[in-house]
Amino acid sequence: MSHIRWVICGLLFLATVIAYVDRSALSLLKVTLEGKIPGLNSDSYSTITAGFMYAYGGGLILAGGLTDKLGTRLSFALAITLWSFAAMLPGAAHSVEGLVGAMVLLGVAEAANFPVCIRTVAEWFPQAERALATALFNSGANAGTMVMPFVVVFFTARFGWRAAFVAIGALGLLWLGLWLLIYRRPEKHPWVSPGELRHIASDRGEAAAKVPWHQLLPVKETWAFAIGKFMTDAIWWFWLFWLPTYFHSEFHLQLGQTSVPFATVYLISIAGSIGAGWLPAYWLRRGRTANFARKMSMLVCALAVTPVIYAPFSHSLWTVVGLIGLAAAAHQGWSANIFTIPSDVFPKTAVASVVGIGGLAGAIGGGLFQELTGIITSRSHHNYLPLFAMACCAYPLALLILHVMTPRLAPARIAGRLV
Repeated sequence: MSHIRWVICGLLFLATVIAYVDRSALSLLKVTLEGKIPGLNSDSYSTITAGFMYAYGGGLILAGGLTDKLGTRLSFALAITLWSFAAMLPGAAHSVEGLVGAMVLLGVAEAANFPVCIRTVAEWFPQAERALATALFNSGANAGTMVMPFVVVFFTARFGWRAAFVAIGALGLLWLGLWLLIYRRPEKHPWVSPGELRHIASDRGEAAAKVPWHQLLPVKETWAFAIGKFMTDAIWWFWLFWLPTYFHSEFHLQLGQTSVPFATVYLISIAGSIGAGWLPAYWLRRGRTANFARKMSMLVCALAVTPVIYAPFSHSLWTVVGLIGLAAAAHQGWSANIFTIPSDVFPKTAVASVVGIGGLAGAIGGGLFQELTGIITSRSHHNYLPLFAMACCAYPLALLILHVMTPRLAPARIAGRLV
């Protein structure tokens, strides 16, 4: 049997790496740009990052539906072309307004990444492998954020911060060539053997008809997924956009000094993403239900976040790195499992739309949390304790709500019928 599905998963991983390099570069350069961009401070930075989040959420509304309509190959090609050029625009900014505009466009374009990736996993993998495949491509978020400091520091030191944005934006155009060369649907791919095709379709019995949005919105499984994303995505974006600033304010680290602690957090989180993606497959092979496998994995992740509450009380940089790294790893494991829920309970033709709805909720939560972070840090002399406390509580509460709304991960009832 061929294994082309894992090659496709590798492409999704690389795309996610590039997306996170592009979107997180500004967080590392924020302290540097405060002396170069007039008016840039914690308040205005929270406006910039919130603008990215709200645009990202709006883009998810478009991305989910367009992916289900245009298909994965064309949707991804269009999206990464747009976001590659958008990622270069901060290098041309001379004001806070310019940074806001660049990050808004980047948010709209990058919104396609996860709906397309989840749709691709639903097309290329049977249910037992979806959480692992999702975990593998989702680990690209950690890898991208991990390598970003070294890429940005390298180009900034040699060519200036503007050249750094141009360089990272160009990475997506290189990936685009690989995508167009390699990607096809499994039944049309010349490299896929009949054995692998049978394996991919081994547990499929899904309807081929499109499911319109107005039929998805009243479904409780849609809202369970969306509420889970709203409550927990905000925490991930907090780490992504504010961690370099936190290291600077608490430990007085400058641009070059931030790279290793920042990268270490996301190196730790890679293990959590892949490990929590492996757990459901482990339990499914031992006869457990998908409901047990998903939710038990999510419970492990939710509990692993809670020690982060001790980080604001520590004066050791590497203790803080370890605690935040564990929390980031737990989030990525959580994310790999919650992203798999739509493909567990919805037909594949609706998966990207449901992911788009949930992603919109997550982006709104992230945007509100960005604004809250700016308010708290600027008015409390950089007291991060309330933010860490919210991070500690968000996951257990989200899992409780998810379980109450969907006690069994059974096929969703859409328009009065099971699918």
